[in-house]
Amino acid sequence: MDLFKVEPGIPFADAFSELSVLLGCIRHLTCEAEMEGDLMAGSAARMLSAMAKALIDDMELGLNRSG
Repeated sequence: MDLFKVEPGIPFADAFSELSVLLGCIRHLTCEAEMEGDLMAGSAARMLSAMAKALIDDMELGLNRSG
């Protein structure tokens, strides 16, 4: 499924930077879920981690295509 992917023409460094921000949000939400027992934060972290995984997979495909 191509719901979350890097669009052609987006520089790899920009995509990687946005991925880093996304992972920072996941880390924060995971800490909130753990420390505060926040189930909504845990659910959000789970959903965002699926998005991050899809982006990582797409970035890897792009690297393999160009290399």
